[in-house]
Amino acid sequence: MVGALNIMSETVVELCLELSEGDPFYQHKKKLLSCKGLDVKEVVSRGGSLSQELLNAALEKLLQFGRIANLDKVEVYFGDDACTPAGVYSVRNEISALTWIISLIPASCKPQTLEAALREAVKVRISEVVGADEEEARVEDSHRCEKESRLVEWGQKNGVKNKLQIAQIEGYGRGAIATEDLRFGDVALEIPISSIISEEYVYNSDMHPILEKIDGMTSETMLLLWTMREKHNPESKFKPYFDSLQESFCTGLSFGVDAIMVLDGTLLLDEIMQSKELLRERYDELIPLLSNHKNVFPPEMYTWEHYLWACELYYSNSMQIKFPDGKLKTCLIPVAGFLNHSIHPHIVKYGKVDVETSSLKFPLSRPCNKGEQCYLSYGNYSSSHLLTFYGFLPKGDNPYDIIPLDVDVIDDDDDEDMETEYSWTTHMLRGTWLSSNHNIFHYGLPTPLLNYLRRAHGLVHHSETDLWNNLEVEMGVLENLKSTFDDMMQNLGDADSMDRENVEWDVKMAMEFKERQRKIVSSVLDSCSAGIKMVEKAITKPPV
Repeated sequence: MVGALNIMSETVVELCLELSEGDPFYQHKKKLLSCKGLDVKEVVSRGGSLSQELLNAALEKLLQFGRIANLDKVEVYFGDDACTPAGVYSVRNEISALTWIISLIPASCKPQTLEAALREAVKVRISEVVGADEEEARVEDSHRCEKESRLVEWGQKNGVKNKLQIAQIEGYGRGAIATEDLRFGDVALEIPISSIISEEYVYNSDMHPILEKIDGMTSETMLLLWTMREKHNPESKFKPYFDSLQESFCTGLSFGVDAIMVLDGTLLLDEIMQSKELLRERYDELIPLLSNHKNVFPPEMYTWEHYLWACELYYSNSMQIKFPDGKLKTCLIPVAGFLNHSIHPHIVKYGKVDVETSSLKFPLSRPCNKGEQCYLSYGNYSSSHLLTFYGFLPKGDNPYDIIPLDVDVIDDDDDEDMETEYSWTTHMLRGTWLSSNHNIFHYGLPTPLLNYLRRAHGLVHHSETDLWNNLEVEMGVLENLKSTFDDMMQNLGDADSMDRENVEWDVKMAMEFKERQRKIVSSVLDSCSAGIKMVEKAITKPPV
């Protein structure tokens, strides 16, 4: 995605927009743009008076383009089926689109100009993007957070600039609360490079000469091994950070047998088991290579339990940071690890060291009022991924909770629209309550999947006329899909009868995850059943 601001004169502003051909979903987005009456190259030009009407028209066109250009894979797949009447695809997408627009307009633009008015209009829109978590955080006063406070004090002494308070928050565990009203662009947290744990510490240690000689040894594994020992170093520069970490991270990788049994019938069961097996294989391969250097790698610090703890630490707390030399490095970021994830985050754009200040900044992409919890986006992850590697389930409906369906690719090289339609190698379904269209031929189900199934039933073209003339095909599509999800619901079994308040943490989380899966499958079944009734009615009483 490319954008440029051209100031033709004091009264004429031209914004040039272009969807990059390198976008992995270029053809899909091109089609979505076309449905909005837009091309892959657009110019938004405004001149003359600063009327509100012209300003709104320019902003609306920019937003329509920016929303589609910023769609991720899941959002592209569900497309306009999930779009609200106001044109919003998701909170994440809306924030990304608005911040992209504002990035095209320099903050130094002259006041009382068109570009200044447009920038202010975008900032107003950003302030109106409200997430479901918008409420004052309820702090548990009984938890003193002494270790966390010592880490914050350590950070201040080492150049960390912080506008957040670390506290134990009801329903979340530890989190970060805004100590003042934070607006768009305000930096909630700034951490100098010197306070970031990166591979440079390994390179300067006695470990590196040994580890660099091992074939296949990555910088990430080196850093993990360094962390396992440094955690026990009483003289470590990062002792306050290691002291603040949990003794156990309670991720899916630490699930016990009872929790694993609860997950029977879910894809998460396979994900956790495969991940644990892979980690164990890596550990069993790695430790013998270190056994000849016990003075550097003390065996008591490199047990399987310590290795699993370190893996969970990096899975749940590390970040990919781009340094001034252009290299992307896996790092641990003291203090930043207290920022919790949300599907309605305040902080989206981070992960690149500022060259001028040699620091990592966490600027807000939408406002966060004093007393509210400040959220970070860990990424566009499903609840199964977040549970396995981070140890929590996000609050609210996660739009990335999808059920994948593997299909064969259909080749239609001669027709660009057909090629776009059938280029998906994996189709997916999610809770149909997230769809905005439950009418006949839609049912709250994703259009790409429905059209693929129609094609598999012999219906090549899918205009509304074609669909009305082939209602028997429509019935077959819905009945087959319902049969698939009937089997899936049967595999999930009945709801667990255990008292969730009196079970171990892992069993409780497994039960909650499985209940979310049942809700998604149930919604698909309801949509199929409702669709079958609609089609039956249309067959017996066709529209005039």
